[in-house]
Amino acid sequence: MSEESVPQQGGPTGRPKGLLQQMEELMAALNADLSDLRIEAGFPPEESQGA
Repeated sequence: MSEESVPQQGGPTGRPKGLLQQMEELMAALNADLSDLRIEAGFPPEESQGA
């Protein structure tokens, strides 16, 4: 796969983000979405489960 087919996403400074940073941002967004779904489904928030 050539670099031309992979879009480069710039951060606030315009520099491309590292793969690790992109993955961390995606995981944070996914966790937030899953927390919202748990609440909508009537499950208690994970913080109150004592785990």
